[in-house]
Amino acid sequence: MTFTAKLKSNDEHGRLAALKRYQILDTAPEVEFEDIISLVKTVLNAPIVAISLIDSDRQWFKAISGVDASETPRSIAFCDHTIRHDIPLKVEDATRDPRFANNPLVTGAPGVRCYLGVPLQSPDGYNIGSLCVLGDTPRVFTDEEVTVLQSFASVIVSQMELRLVSRHDVLTGVLTRSAFEVRLKAEFDKPENAPAALLLLDIDHFKSINDSFGHATGDVALRAVGKTLQDNLRDTDMIGRYGGEEFLILLRNVTPEDALAKSERLRRSVSQLRLKELAGRKLTISIGLACRTDTLASIDEWMRRADKSLYDAKNAGRNQVVAA
Repeated sequence: MTFTAKLKSNDEHGRLAALKRYQILDTAPEVEFEDIISLVKTVLNAPIVAISLIDSDRQWFKAISGVDASETPRSIAFCDHTIRHDIPLKVEDATRDPRFANNPLVTGAPGVRCYLGVPLQSPDGYNIGSLCVLGDTPRVFTDEEVTVLQSFASVIVSQMELRLVSRHDVLTGVLTRSAFEVRLKAEFDKPENAPAALLLLDIDHFKSINDSFGHATGDVALRAVGKTLQDNLRDTDMIGRYGGEEFLILLRNVTPEDALAKSERLRRSVSQLRLKELAGRKLTISIGLACRTDTLASIDEWMRRADKSLYDAKNAGRNQVVAA
């Protein structure tokens, strides 16, 4: 990936949206990014290397080596200066640079003297962070070293783009099953035990749609159902494709009554779809609903309750919602 998009330097709202689109802030360390900074540290002989992401008011490190830190205030971040331009930022001696001479990272630990940062630019032109190297002695960075760092930065953005693609189902655009399960676990592990509901739904008689109209039409139906479900969910809700014609939905901060009402609204919205490819045949869904309770011991149990409710909905004639 190359940085070919024109830098959008005066759109902070768009920049933050681009950063959040990657869903990488506050995630656990990952070997792919750790390996990159290890290589940079070796190739450029740098004491400190970091993959820095600039949030609204903080600099957060996806990976860092040479200093023990997870984030700093954005106001003192060298990388905040880097993201304002589409060219690398070189600081040969921070004590002689009026922008940084009084910076607490220079006057105190870790005693930064030299810095080289290249922006991490999204394909649509937003600098979301930087790949940077730092040292505690003055240093003149060569053009070759800048080129090396830019190459590694390109690899990082490519890796982030690949992660983004792998989290979403190619056909429907919703989360993949594995991505949904990761987020569901994070939700389940929240200490506040927030009210939530899990929906497992199935497109009724989907096999006969494929058999009667072909798999291409089946794909049209899947896309239409996925879009309809997404259009009727809140930003705080979450949807994933569980497999085949099944979808999973997490409704956050809902009472059991609200969850049932929202499930019914989803069912009705799908039943109102009219696809010309289906030649007048209606699409319907069955939904199994399981609200989070204090007695839930695990995500597996939560899933089993939703699955049992879905089975009951199908067994009762389909095109309906059954709550556990």
